Amino acid sequence: MTFSVLAHDPGTGDLGVAVASCILAVGRAVPSARPGVGVVAAQARSRRGLGRSLLDGLAAGGAPAALVRQAAHSAEDADRQVAVLDATGRVAADTGRGCFPVSGHLLGEGFSVQGNMLASTAVLPAMAEAFTAAPGDLADRLLAALTAGQDAGGDLRGRQSAALLVISGAAPTEDDDGVRTDLRVDDSGDPVAQLRMLRNLQRAYDERDYEHLALFAPEGARDLYAALAASRRGNREDARRALEAMRARPGWAAWLNAMAGDARLSAVSRLIG
Repeated sequence: MTFSVLAHDPGTGDLGVAVASCILAVGRAVPSARPGVGVVAAQARSRRGLGRSLLDGLAAGGAPAALVRQAAHSAEDADRQVAVLDATGRVAADTGRGCFPVSGHLLGEGFSVQGNMLASTAVLPAMAEAFTAAPGDLADRLLAALTAGQDAGGDLRGRQSAALLVISGAAPTEDDDGVRTDLRVDDSGDPVAQLRMLRNLQRAYDERDYEHLALFAPEGARDLYAALAASRRGNREDARRALEAMRARPGWAAWLNAMAGDARLSAVSRLIG
């Protein structure tokens, strides 16, 4: 009823999981993650606490293969499907004998893909191939795998939700909680495409891509990003017009004045001044 991918990035040490399904809010049900420990996908008819239990096992020093084997021998988990990836990139997966066909899993170097009640046997190979071939960072490669799985048929029942979670392979600190990406689409006719749009929006925020944000940020903030984009281009007139549009909205003039000395908005501060 779900297809997912787990992976480790040996360059950054990051770990991630992406999942899609024809259930409401799959991001609440399938993926579990703990920075510095690992990530888990517990799907099909897995017990809701199985992901947390497997992470506890990793934190206690258990190997993914041993933890998966233990889950596979548990009578109450005969209908479940599980994949476990630790912070070093070791990965293991198992598909319970009670999972609905088409179901299964494939393991690669530092990654796994798994699914059940799939539209065809082409879904998992397509995901594995896409992940291996995709450029970009871990989040982009996970999304490439998810997209390939959807294009190959995905969940037999249809589409509803998707999620993308990337964490650090290092333990969290007071300054860094270890979460790199945490995006969810809980109910959509095309959740994987929507998830990709959210990923592009997050990238724009992270990289301060004001041109992108001027088009796709929430409507109330678009004029701000249009002003920043115009200022970056050296077009002061367009920047001033965008700021005037912001000032015309109730409450925004006071916010702009309050932000005039903020270094993050230095370009706008110069225009305000």
